[in-house]
Amino acid sequence: MSKAKSIYSCSECGASVPKWQGQCPGCSGWNTLVETIAETASAAHPSNRFAALVGAGKLQQLSEIRPREEPRTPTGIEEFDRVLGGGLVAGGVVLIGGDPGIGKSTLLLQALCRLAEARLPVLYVSGEESGEQVALRARRLQLPTDGLALLAEISLEKILNTLARERPAVAVMDSIQTLYSEALQSAPGSVAQVRECAAHLTRYAKQTGTCIILIGHVTKEGALAGPRVLEHIVDTVLYFEGETHSSFRLVRAVKNRFGAVNELGVFAMTDKGLRGVSNPSALFLSQHAQEVSGSCVMVTQEGTRPLLVEIQALVDPTHAPSPRRLTVGLEQNRLAMLLAVLHRHAGIVCFDQDVFVNAVGGVRIAEPAADLAVLLAIVSSLRNQPLPAKLVAFGEIGLAGEVRPAPRGQERLKEAAKLGFTHALIPKANAPKQPIKGIEVIALDRVEQAIEQLRAF
Repeated sequence: MSKAKSIYSCSECGASVPKWQGQCPGCSGWNTLVETIAETASAAHPSNRFAALVGAGKLQQLSEIRPREEPRTPTGIEEFDRVLGGGLVAGGVVLIGGDPGIGKSTLLLQALCRLAEARLPVLYVSGEESGEQVALRARRLQLPTDGLALLAEISLEKILNTLARERPAVAVMDSIQTLYSEALQSAPGSVAQVRECAAHLTRYAKQTGTCIILIGHVTKEGALAGPRVLEHIVDTVLYFEGETHSSFRLVRAVKNRFGAVNELGVFAMTDKGLRGVSNPSALFLSQHAQEVSGSCVMVTQEGTRPLLVEIQALVDPTHAPSPRRLTVGLEQNRLAMLLAVLHRHAGIVCFDQDVFVNAVGGVRIAEPAADLAVLLAIVSSLRNQPLPAKLVAFGEIGLAGEVRPAPRGQERLKEAAKLGFTHALIPKANAPKQPIKGIEVIALDRVEQAIEQLRAF
């Protein structure tokens, strides 16, 4: 038997080269090329099996196409449906990733049991656990399993045959890294196997209208393992976030062709599985017995949901030549920029101070609307002057010292008023035309005005 020819495939973009080299010619990534077996065309390849279903392409005029709203199937888990954009879509492919043991399989097992209760044909494909292990977890969570079909298999061909025979409305693949195609010689989890298995499952979903949910592993950096093309071919990409020592879990949508991106679902891990949290703002607000310095509450926007998050800052004299700048849940480079703006336009220096900033509850804030709250928390800690307990703030800070508006300012203010906050420091462009009951709005143009307002408190 002749020796199989090996090639080197990029784990980031999937490009292939005949010899190993340090830098990928496709995406210019370093040390991303891994050795795989060169594949040959085979009649048993799944793409040949389903080629007849595709048919010849038909040219259409865009003006003649009558679009329709895709009907959605609610899973019965409100927070999960929120992240999905209202529910599952027929023919949609969802990729959900997260750290090991964070609750991906538990959440999807709960969702399938709810769908099975609604008399919807569903299938759970387990490539990591045996049928007995899945049944034991379902029993421990006290889930109704009547109507839920289970297949413990990792062969792509056998899975596709089962899908074609049973025709479920929703199918879960746990996980995509364990599946392999017999037409390929590389091992399960390799770049070629992950890419090909995901591509054939996606093609099957589009042809038959089956909604397929893929569970994916993540790397040490928190990104989905495998080639980046895996995220491009699916319709929705969800990330499971959360600390191992905390019982709370966050599900964030980073891509959704059928709904809003950056939508956030909040869950609490209990002995009965994952439960949705109806008031997530309470998770991110600390309960202080008295007013403390270095704490400021902001209103962030996660998709369509406004959330109140407490920003904490600690400013302490440094004993090292280079002061430390550390952030948790916020962008670290932005902190250095805000300290420079604070020095230049407000005359407050921190070059001899260590500055630590934290977003309470493990939430990650990417939007620049947190700038104003971060600056207020830093000044409060530096002066040891507590801010009012019922004060919220949001707004982007520009390099010229201006306070720039944040999107959906009215919704943020209404959420703060609903939770009992009485004062708000916001950009002038976000000031409401009509007063909002229960909250006093203080509009700002410049950083200097925000610092002066602290003296008034």
